[in-house]
Parts: sequence; C-alpha cells; structure tokens
Amino acid sequence: MLRAIGLCWLVSAGQALACQTALMLSMDVSNSVDAGEYRLQADGLAAALRDPAIAEILVRDRVALAVMQWSGPDMQALTLPWTQMLGHAQVESFAAAARAMPRAFLLSDTAPAEALDFALRQFRDAPDCARRIVDVSGDGTPNAGGEIGQARRRAERAGITVNGLAIEGIGVAITNFYRRSVVTGDGFVVTARGHRDYARAIRLKILRELARVVSRAGAVPGPFRASNPRG
Repeated sequence: MLRAIGLCWLVSAGQALACQTALMLSMDVSNSVDAGEYRLQADGLAAALRDPAIAEILVRDRVALAVMQWSGPDMQALTLPWTQMLGHAQVESFAAAARAMPRAFLLSDTAPAEALDFALRQFRDAPDCARRIVDVSGDGTPNAGGEIGQARRRAERAGITVNGLAIEGIGVAITNFYRRSVVTGDGFVVTARGHRDYARAIRLKILRELARVVSRAGAVPGPFRASNPRG
C-alpha cells in the first residue's frame, strides 16, 4: 500500500513539473515597422514577461519560450532559442534578452506564410510540452510569399495552435485578416491600437494563452477562462 501511494505521488509530482506550454513568439520586422516601432515591440514583450502574474505561471507550468523575427519569404530568424522557465531568474534573464535583442532584418516584405512554416519547424527542437502555440504578431497583410491558409492547415494537422496579435492603424483590416486566414480553429486574435498599444496587447494575449491551461484547475478566474476562438 505504501509503495502504491509513493508511486502515485511520484506520478503526480512528475505531472506537476511537466511543461504545460511551448510558446513561440513571432515578431514582424518587415518594412512597415520602423526603428521606434521595433523598440516598442521588444520593450513590450520584455515588460509582459516580467509581469508578476505571467512570470508566476511561466515558472509554475515550466513554460518553454522562444522568439523569432520574420519579414520577407526568405527572412526568418530564431532570435532566442527554446528556454524552459524553471525559476524566476530564468524569466528575468529571458525578458532581458528579449529587450536587448537586435533587429534581424531591414527593408523587406511581409510574408506570414513562410514565417509560420519556419515557426512550425522550430517545434522539432522544443521541449515535450502538453500544448504548442505560435504567436504571430504583425502590422500588415501579405505582400509576398505563399498562401497563409496552407501554412495554417499544416499547423492544425500538427496539433499546434496559432494565435494572432494584429497591430492596427485605422480600422480592423489586419484583425479581420488574422481571424480569417492566420489563426487556427482553436486560436484567437488580440488587437493592438498601434505599436504604442503593443505592450498591453501582448500581456493580455500571453495571459489568455496560459490561462487556457491553468484554468482547468480553476487557477485563473474571470474572463480568461471563457475565451472565444478567433475572437
């Protein structure tokens, strides 16, 4: 009996320490993003990761993070490789690296299909996590590259969720494009009203993504629990 209880405890402890989410953060650095707007994105991402609510979940759920930058059809770069958040020191280190990372590309087109395919390939090297998610953020619609719908279908077949962060100027054209063509059936879109709103939007988005895992145990109450796919 004691041995059985001990085995059950070890299984439960192993499950508790298992990685819940592998999250690829994908940033648009195409020609429409100027130097100041890139800085707002990098600073906003770092601030979101340092948010106490997010940092707590990252550590508790052993979340694995990576950051990539993308623009034209042949321009994708893994800026920060997969790192599992095993303690608050690692969260702080990763946030600092995100804030300090140099811009990967300049003066190039917008090709989200190739960016998504590149992101999907990176999961070959990701830790074994319960859920796999790609964040695609951008401030424009495609002007180069392949058909994004095909890349989205490849993500769905692989069991990888794709969410979007649409950075709008006026109207909702980019938001509608992300809802219609980019996010998977279990995904959603968050809208930023310009790059200056990026920090708020990325914080909300990451909280909403992580809450989909922890809310099963009731750990995150409120509106994050009842999120609407593609909404």
